[in-house]
Amino acid sequence: MLINLTDVFTSEGKVRRESFTYEPGTVEYFGFEYPILSKTDAEITFQNIGNNRILLTGTMELDLEIPCDRCLQPVRTTVHVPMEYELASPEATEQSEDADEQSFMVGYEFDVDAFIESEISFNMPTKILCKPDCKGICKVCGKNLNEGDCGCDQFVPDPRMAAIKDIYDAFNKEV
Repeated sequence: MLINLTDVFTSEGKVRRESFTYEPGTVEYFGFEYPILSKTDAEITFQNIGNNRILLTGTMELDLEIPCDRCLQPVRTTVHVPMEYELASPEATEQSEDADEQSFMVGYEFDVDAFIESEISFNMPTKILCKPDCKGICKVCGKNLNEGDCGCDQFVPDPRMAAIKDIYDAFNKEV
């Protein structure tokens, strides 16, 4: 959705508050799509701060269903999305060499959806656990170890000792 900000750019000190609904039912992050369970509207304030610039501030919250990084069970995760961004008018951008500054602006129109998607991606958590002491899944059979032991051999040999083990195995074959 594009929103025209001409009135805010032309009146120094002007403040405009808007509420936007993020329409998609999922969030895409690093090639995975996570369903949105609930969300608040994005409350955004545009304030002219002079020099053909607008300060954008706002907040939003999403509840997503993201799999645990260890056991892959779905976890309800709240993502807080604080927003703060400085927009420049087309005239100020022509004088500036910073191309990223206008990535959300098309003339005097601001692309709200692209901005919100960018802010959600920026604020996504990096590690999701169902509980702090999650045991994960068995490397052999794939059973969720939080539900109980699977009985598989969990021995992991020290990779630094692999060369010695090869010598030992070769010696035992000769005898």
